[in-house]
Amino acid sequence: MGVIPDNVAGFLEGNPIGSLGTVARDGRPRQSIVYFARVGDRILISTEGKRLKARDVERTGWASLCVHGRERPFPSATLAGPARIRTREIGADNALVIQRITGADEPPEPLADEALAAVDRVLLEIDVERVGPVTYLD
Repeated sequence: MGVIPDNVAGFLEGNPIGSLGTVARDGRPRQSIVYFARVGDRILISTEGKRLKARDVERTGWASLCVHGRERPFPSATLAGPARIRTREIGADNALVIQRITGADEPPEPLADEALAAVDRVLLEIDVERVGPVTYLD
């Protein structure tokens, strides 16, 4: 069994948007709303390499994600762990995030690394080590 409990995994599947937390250069917290996909105990976020969130992760090697439900009582789950920016072999993982953005039944055809690099697309990946707090989930 992985780090992410089944009830949290199910919650994440039904909620494709979360608040990504990173640490700015001056040590202050930074948050950004992102779409994400989950593969096992990994959280995948497609972003541009020039974004502050990508630069924060490159510098600190850490990130967290808080996901909120859309209906009362507004359940939530926070996940955190080591993070990195990937630029190689990211086409399939990027396609999973695009599927969540579009709501499609299947992911689109993965793009080659070169095509993604041409538009400054990188993959921010969190290896979830900690789950919590979790509120209002069965």
